[in-house]
Amino acid sequence: MAVKIRLQRHGSKKRPFYSIVAADARAPRDGKFIEKLGTYNPLTVPATIHIDGEKALDWISKGAQPTDTVRRILSFKGVLYLKHLLRGVKLGLFDNAAAMEKFQKWHSEHESKNKTRQDDALKNRRARKVQPAPAPKTETEASTEPAE
Repeated sequence: MAVKIRLQRHGSKKRPFYSIVAADARAPRDGKFIEKLGTYNPLTVPATIHIDGEKALDWISKGAQPTDTVRRILSFKGVLYLKHLLRGVKLGLFDNAAAMEKFQKWHSEHESKNKTRQDDALKNRRARKVQPAPAPKTETEASTEPAE
């Protein structure tokens, strides 16, 4: 049985909300699934992602194939990087403690970058709301402009 990690659509028309699930590749998109791994809401800025990294890592290590979108989500959350590090441990390149130290370092840097991105997006939204609308032109201003 081929297992895929994919998105399962919920929500109303033009208001998508997704569950990240491990499902048989032959099952329909919104049909039967094996296990729910998390959620993804693309409508928020930035997108809200909640995922159980341990479950996802377990499924990937068992051979489950993520779809393209889920692969990007897992990469963003660091699950694929952790899989990469654990493969290095398995090959004997470094020990488990060194792998976890590398992952924690990456995770803290990643979180700080995301926090600054989130703060910048919030400032930009506030700045757009605060800017006054341009004043409408009066008749005298409109008549003094050259016609094209």
